[in-house]
Amino acid sequence: MDDLLERLRAGLPPEALITDPDVMVSYGSDMASFCAAGTPAVVVLPRTVEQVQHVMRTATALRVPVVPQGARTGLSGAANATDGCVVLSLTKMDRILEISPVDRIAVVEPGVINAVLSRAVNEYGLCYPPDPSSWETCTIGGNIGTASGGLCCVKYGVTAEYVLGLEVVLADGRLLSTGRRTAKGVAGYDLTRLFVGSEGSLGIVVKAVLGLRPQPPEQLVLGAEFDSAAAACDAICAIMERGHTPSLLELMDRTTVRAVNAMARMGLPDTTEALLLVAFDTPDPAADLAAVGELCRAAGATEVVPADTAAESEMLLEARRLALPALEKIKSATMIDDVCVPRSKLGAMIDGTAAIAAKHGLTIGVCAHAGDGNTHPVVCFDHADADESRRARESFDEIMALGLELGGTITGEHGVGVLKKEWLARELGPVGVELQRGIKQTFDPLGILNPGKLF
Repeated sequence: MDDLLERLRAGLPPEALITDPDVMVSYGSDMASFCAAGTPAVVVLPRTVEQVQHVMRTATALRVPVVPQGARTGLSGAANATDGCVVLSLTKMDRILEISPVDRIAVVEPGVINAVLSRAVNEYGLCYPPDPSSWETCTIGGNIGTASGGLCCVKYGVTAEYVLGLEVVLADGRLLSTGRRTAKGVAGYDLTRLFVGSEGSLGIVVKAVLGLRPQPPEQLVLGAEFDSAAAACDAICAIMERGHTPSLLELMDRTTVRAVNAMARMGLPDTTEALLLVAFDTPDPAADLAAVGELCRAAGATEVVPADTAAESEMLLEARRLALPALEKIKSATMIDDVCVPRSKLGAMIDGTAAIAAKHGLTIGVCAHAGDGNTHPVVCFDHADADESRRARESFDEIMALGLELGGTITGEHGVGVLKKEWLARELGPVGVELQRGIKQTFDPLGILNPGKLF
C-alpha cells in the first residue's frame, strides 16, 4: 500500500489522489443492485493522458488491479471497486478538444458529459444522437465502455455507430490509437469497435473521435393507448413493417402507466394496458403521425392523440421520462433489467414478464425502446425484506432466461458488469467465452484491468 502511494505520488499532483476512506466509499460502486463492491486502496483523478499512463505503469509494476470509472450511472456493477484496487476516475478529463462542422466530428476526452457535448455541437447546427436516460450526468467514456443507447436508437443507432476512433492507454501504459477521422476507413481489424462495450477491461479510453449528424427538425409526438400489450405490439410491428422511420418509438406497460399516473396525475385512463409513444423529426411529421395513427387504430388503439406543437409533444414525452422515478416510488429499491428481443417478440416478452411478476408476488413495470426491441423491466422490492429481495433476484434471472428463449440478448445497452456474468456465458456459449477470454489475455495479460467483470 505504501509503495503504491509513493509511486503514484511520484507522477501525480497531490489533488489527483484521494485516500480518505470516507470519501473513497462514494467511489465504490455504480447504481446496480445485487452487485458486490470492494474497498479501493486509492482513488485517482487524472487530468492528462500522461497521468493515466503513469497510473497504468505503476499498476503493472506492482500487479495492482485498476477499475476505470466515469460518472457511475451504470446499472450492471461494471464500475464497482475491488478490494485493494486503484479506482481510476476519468471525470476530470472533461474537455471538448475539437468540433469540426466540415468533417462532422467531435474530439473529446472521456469525462465529457453527454448533454454538454450535445449542447456544444447544437451550436454548429449538428447533433450527437446517442442519448441515454442519464445523459445529463453520464460521461462519454462511460457511454463507450457500456456501448449505451437511448430513446433515439430506433432511427439513429447506438454509441458504437458514432465512435470513429479512440486513444487508449493499455494495461502496461502504452498509448494505442485506433480508427480514424475520415468518413470511411477499413484498414486492419476494427479495434475501435472492440473497445466499445468492453467495460474498461481492455484499456482506458482517454480520447474519442465521434461522428456527428446535422441537427434534425423538431419532432412531433403521438400517444396511443391500448387495452392490451399484444395490441400495442401489433401496432409496433405494423409501423416497422410499413417502412416508417420514427425518431422515437417507446412503450410503457400498465404497471408503469399507473405508477406515472399516481405520481404526476397525468390523467391517463386506469384501463390503459399499454401506452405507445411515436415521434417523427421528418420534414412533414404531422403527415407521418397521421399515417401511424391509422395503423395504431387498426391494431386496436382505444385512443390516439397526435401533438400539434413541440410543447404538446413535450407533455406526451413527460410520461416516458417519469417512468423510472414513478416506479422507484413504489418500493425502497429497484432492479432495472435490460433485455433486448426481436421486435416481433415484444408482446411475448411483456406478457411473460407480467407472468413472472405474478408468480413471485412482485411489482414489475416494463418500459421499452420498442423500436429496437430493448425492454427495461423494473423490479420493485423492499431491500430490507430478505424474502422479497430473494424473489426479486429470482425474477431477474427468469426475465433473463425469457429474453434468451425469445431469441434475444441479455443486454441491449446497460452492459454485463458483475450483474450478468453468468448470463453472458450462457448467451455466448463455451467457444465464444474462450475466444473473448483470449482477447482479454492479449490486451491485459496480467488481468489487472477491471477484474471480475464480464467473465
